[in-house]
Amino acid sequence: MEAPEKEPDPRFTLANERTFLTWLSTSLALTAGGVAMAAVSPDVFVPWMRTLLAVVLVSLSALAAALAYPRWRRVQRALRTGAPLPPPALAALFGYGVAAVAVLALVLILTAR
Repeated sequence: MEAPEKEPDPRFTLANERTFLTWLSTSLALTAGGVAMAAVSPDVFVPWMRTLLAVVLVSLSALAAALAYPRWRRVQRALRTGAPLPPPALAALFGYGVAAVAVLALVLILTAR
């Protein structure tokens, strides 16, 4: 049987909302990075690598945006029922994904020309 719900401290609810909005702003930044990578001049990076980097960035963006609300809802439910907070399962994926894009871009920059 689930624990009865109670209204959590407003500070926790607002912190959860700020985290939700941060995931959305991260998603927008990843989209901008992907669009910028796709718009880079063809003579800067090999075209297939530019496309790959752009697709990875925009895919991470879509994933962040799609999972922001379900994460907010799970955390809010945990706050209301007194259950443990769910782990940030996708944090590692986003961290390593963005790091991989950065390393690939750095290698391409250093080996260009």
